[in-house]
Order: sequence, then C-alpha cells, then structure tokens
Amino acid sequence: MTDTKTYESPFCTRYASKEMQFIFSADKKFTTWRRLWVALARAEMKLGLPVTQEQVDELEANINNIDYECAAEREKLVRHDVMAHVYTYGQVCPKAAGIIHLGATSCYVGDNTDIIIMRDALTLVRRKLVTVIKQLSEFADKYKSMPALAYTHLQPAQLTTVGKRATLWINELLYDLDELEYRINGLRLLGSKGTTGTQASFKELFHGDSAKVKELERMIAEEMGFAAVVPVSGQTYSRKIDSGVVNVLSGIAQSAMKFANDMRILQNFKEMEEPFEKNQIGSSAMPYKRNPMRCERITALARYLIIDTLNPAFTAGTQWFERTLDDSANKRISVAEGFLACDAILNIMINVTSGLVVYPKIIRRRVMAELPFMASENIMMDAVERGGSRQELHEKIRTYAMEAGKQVKEEGLDNDLIERILADESFGLKREDIEAVLSPENYTGRSEEQVVEFIEECVKPVLDRYGDEANETAQINV
Repeated sequence: MTDTKTYESPFCTRYASKEMQFIFSADKKFTTWRRLWVALARAEMKLGLPVTQEQVDELEANINNIDYECAAEREKLVRHDVMAHVYTYGQVCPKAAGIIHLGATSCYVGDNTDIIIMRDALTLVRRKLVTVIKQLSEFADKYKSMPALAYTHLQPAQLTTVGKRATLWINELLYDLDELEYRINGLRLLGSKGTTGTQASFKELFHGDSAKVKELERMIAEEMGFAAVVPVSGQTYSRKIDSGVVNVLSGIAQSAMKFANDMRILQNFKEMEEPFEKNQIGSSAMPYKRNPMRCERITALARYLIIDTLNPAFTAGTQWFERTLDDSANKRISVAEGFLACDAILNIMINVTSGLVVYPKIIRRRVMAELPFMASENIMMDAVERGGSRQELHEKIRTYAMEAGKQVKEEGLDNDLIERILADESFGLKREDIEAVLSPENYTGRSEEQVVEFIEECVKPVLDRYGDEANETAQINV
C-alpha cells in the first residue's frame, strides 16, 4: 500500500523496474557490506591474523540477518552509519564481534559496495540495451526496402528507407554499448587501502609484511568477483569513476532521446506510431488523439539523466587531497537516480520497439508528394537523351518546380510538376516515360544494402556475444 502522506520517488512508484530498485536497496547495500566483512575476515584468517574459522562461519551465517531498527537507533547515537552496522552485526555474531572490520576504514565497505552495485546495475542496463538493439535490428531488417522521405533541417531532402533510418538509431546505441562494456571491464574494487590510502593499518596488522597486505586485497577482490583493485587511491576510489559511469548512462539517454524525438515527429506525420493499447486514452479533452506519450516520457527522463551528469562531475572536482565527505550525500542520490532513470528509459524503449506501428500507405503518399521534385534531374536527363537542350530544360524545370511548389504551399493544391512537364513538348516525354522515372525504389541509393551489411557486420556480432541477454521484457506501469 502506498504511503499517501509522505513523498515517494516517481522512479520507484512509476518508472524503474523492481530489479533495478533492488540493486539500490538497503538490503543489497547492507548485505554487501556484510559480504565484504566476511571476505576481509576470511582473508585475514588465511594470512595468519587471529581470526578463527568459527568467527568467519558465524559472520557468514548472519549476512542476511539484519536488524534495521537496531542499526537506526545506533546511528542516531553515534552519528556514523558504518559503525552502527558494525555494532548491529556484532549483536548477532557475538563470537566474531571483536574482529568485524579489523584494520579497515568506513570506505572499505562503502566504496567497495558502491563499485559492486554499479557493476550489477551496469550489467542490467546492458541486458536491456542489447534487447533494444535486437528489437530495432529486427525492425530494420523487416523494413529495409520500404522507401521513405529523408530529411535535412526537417525539410524533405532525398529518400531513404524505413529500415535504414532505424539503423541510425541502432548505430548510436552500439556506441553506447561499447562505452558500457569499457566501463564494466574497467571497474576495480577499492580494496583495503586504509584511512588515507597508504594501507598503514594493514601493514601494522601484518607486522610490516607488505606481501601479505597485497595478498589480502587480491583475496578480497577474488571473493567479490573482481580481477583487480585500483592501483592507488586516497581513502576513496577516484570519484571520476562515478562521473564516467553516469556519463555512460547519459550517452544512452542521448541516443534514446534522439529515437524518441524522431518517433514523435513521425507520429505527427502519421507515418509511424508507438504502440497504442486498446483502452489507452490519448487526451482527456480530445477523444480522437493518439499522443506519443511513451516517447515523450523517454525525452523527459533523458533530459533529467543528461543533466544529472553534472553532479558526479562536480563531486569529482571538489574532493580535497585524500578525501572529503561532501561526496557522500550527493553521490548516494545522483548515481542511484542516474541508474533508475536509465532503467526507466530502457524499459520504455523495450516496450516501444517491440510494437512499432508502420503505415506504408501514408509513407508512400508522402513520398509521392515530394518525389517529382527529387526526380526532376532524372526527368531532365531523360529528356536530354531524347534530343533536348540541357541548359534550356534545366531552366524550364526549375521554373516549373518553383511554380508547383508555390501552388502546394500557398494554394494548398497538389504538386502538379509532372503535369507541367508533360504539357511542354520540348521535353518530348510521355506519361509512361515519367512514371518509369517516378519509382521511389530508384531513389533510395544503397539503403537496403546498407541495412543488410550493417546488421551482418555490426549488429550480429553483438547479438552473438550477448544473445542470451537480449530477451528482456518491460512492464510499463503507467
């Protein structure tokens, strides 16, 4: 039941998936803290410190046994979240209470957990991103040969195909996937660096044995599923890592916004639509309307996420020396909400790209309304081959095109350029001659071939690599 008397984030009530919400939940955070304390204790035991197997087993058995009320009461008293949870863990692990957090500083659990959470969240983002790429590639292949108007400056330019336009959306998402993979592969744990990053407390614990200090980090990283730790740090990992991660999410938002804005315009043209459900209401005032509300929502959330990149950027730039605490309050909001926003955007993208609606007759009609202008050079060249003067015919066709364009724009009449040319005997063309030229398929260039090549060379390797991940479904709540 929703608490109607307190604020709840729309990311949780309306937009983000339960899976992404769990990744940034208290349970995920604090059980990961405990897993890190277990890993630390286990490694310290194996390296000869006075930690027993019994203590490690007790810690491991109580990872999920968290008394949140106890932790909250303790934090009110000591004003320190990590020490509150050390105390709470010790209450259910009395034998191990004395060795929890041995040698560590708060960032051992805080920062390492943040890295683990970002890794898990990025992996979920990747699954959803690959699903969108797969769905759009299927769409591009299906419509690879259907001629459509292409635009520059939002003015009709030449022809493309519906499928070729979709490859432009996919191509940007592939850029984002490359960046995403780079960030996932580059994530490293902070490790056990100590208060200022010098590992002084651990060197003291191991009586000056640096090899054991390094091995401790390696063992912790291995248990938590990482190949390595950051090579150097202050108390925290560099906050540029957060900035880089949120920038990746922003890149996805930028690509999604481009797609969504194109779809909003296409829906205005009545060429394509996002899915419209049987009982969906387009407008409270105008029953006939079919508003592109999902793509509008993508645009809105993308705007939020793109702007959110400033938060970790400023945080990274304002860290003094080995650390300051002005990062904590900001990063726990900005990074989490960046992921929740990206998750919401991709949920909608999955929904929309799974059911794109195409109206071939409208697309064809709009093509044919502009094609006489686009085909004018071909028509002129045909007439020249029949003995006409290139210079004279060029001037005539230019004049006729201007007059036809004026008739369309100022008088609201149909484009009659072809009729004007047919009426001029100097062109020496019959209707069937011009109709042969006016086949839209003759003006799409290599669009169809480009779609086939792009899917085979660029998309298929991605789907081969992540095929098992490309099956996400999305529940749109509103």
